[in-house]
Amino acid sequence: MTMVVTQPCIGCKDKACLSVCPVECFHEDESMVYIDPDECTECSACVAECPTEAIFHEDDVPEQWKNFIQLGRTKSAECPPAHP
Repeated sequence: MTMVVTQPCIGCKDKACLSVCPVECFHEDESMVYIDPDECTECSACVAECPTEAIFHEDDVPEQWKNFIQLGRTKSAECPPAHP
């Protein structure tokens, strides 16, 4: 299991979530950030720091955003690491 970034993150410029990640598992492209599920330790520190409330535990992703689970897996492998 992992934490998952969902639709409300699109376009967010704050990125406060990045600075609290103890394993630096975030990756990013021009529209949003993604969490590498193989690196995430599920500490949940990023959840409280997310200004758009876009981060959920994989089991708790709202139905309308379930597609972000696979999107995060794919994009975290394709995109460069994010920097806080």
